[in-house]
Amino acid sequence: MAVNLSAPEQLAPVAGARWATAPAAIKKPGHDDLALLLLDAGATVAGVFTRNAFAAAPVHIARARLAGARALLVNSGNANAGTGRPGHADALACCEHAAVALGLEADQVLPFSTGVIGQRLPLDRMIPAIDRLGDELSEAGWLAAARAIMTTDTVPKGASRMIDIDGERVVLTGIAKGSGMIRPDMATMLAFIATDATIAQADLDAALREAMARSFNSISVDGDTSTNDACMACATGRAATLSPAAPGWRDFVAALTDLAAELARAVVRDAEGATRFITLAVGGARDEAEARAVAFTVAHSPLVKTACFAGDPNWGRILAAVGRAPVPDFSIDGVAIALDDVAIVAEGEPRADYAEADAAAVMAQAEYTIAIDLGRGDAASTVWTSDLSYEYVRINAEYRS
Repeated sequence: MAVNLSAPEQLAPVAGARWATAPAAIKKPGHDDLALLLLDAGATVAGVFTRNAFAAAPVHIARARLAGARALLVNSGNANAGTGRPGHADALACCEHAAVALGLEADQVLPFSTGVIGQRLPLDRMIPAIDRLGDELSEAGWLAAARAIMTTDTVPKGASRMIDIDGERVVLTGIAKGSGMIRPDMATMLAFIATDATIAQADLDAALREAMARSFNSISVDGDTSTNDACMACATGRAATLSPAAPGWRDFVAALTDLAAELARAVVRDAEGATRFITLAVGGARDEAEARAVAFTVAHSPLVKTACFAGDPNWGRILAAVGRAPVPDFSIDGVAIALDDVAIVAEGEPRADYAEADAAAVMAQAEYTIAIDLGRGDAASTVWTSDLSYEYVRINAEYRS
């Protein structure tokens, strides 16, 4: 059950970006599991992809086709990863059929897949569905697409932002999927964001990478980096022209970052089996990299995560995780740790006024912050994570059944 997360009631359409969805019974029948995004001619596309050495076939193809991209084809239920040359050929075949359906060249279609690793795509069921997608396109299709790309997600994830730049409205809308195998190292499993602004590809890429650092690169569910991670940004060219030298650029990047952060937090809120949403706020570091190293060490600790599930203020687990973080010349003398406003450790030692009942009350909440001050400098970083429950084990034990 998702932690304080519900499906968006509506998402703002983006002029020049149209979605279509269809069922193909890729994993099981009865629901849409294909989604196709068509962009206006002249649109620009930027992407950030997984660093996993076993990156899936669609990742390799999409990464090579960013320039001139006009369409994004997404399937859930099958990752098409670990499938070798046949999997690469399958992804190309899907793109070719989508291109025919849309009247495009095959290399203008980018493929994306998510689901079970190591299995071939069921082309016999997918191709007929792909052939029909071109007839169903709509600018109002964002929510349907958000549902179609879900795997173990319990809630479709989407958000919109509207900003004013020199009197002209600019729209941003995005969707994401992901619940497990989340330690992205770039993005989440799959995320797609579009804006009607006019932005050069290099500038869009820079904006996306800046937004990633404060959003999809700041979450962890289970410490596993997927083979299929991809986060895409598309600019359709139907609204204001933006560039780093133009007025409104910082407003756009801020809106993009805010939207991406909302989607990233939604992934953690909907983490497999999650009952807690936890903010790790690390300050007092010498640089941001140091703060992130501490935050992720705590976020990845199974002992911390299971204590969070139990609501057990076993703060020694947090202390131990901080102490083993890869921080050079680390002295514990300045370390402070708190749960929300309940101070536990100061100057590297337990506080005399610490009351376990107060800490237990915090950890009984669905959301709280673990605040860590390293006492070494002024840099800080925030990471979002979840607890580790019995249900997480069940979901992943039965994932292929």
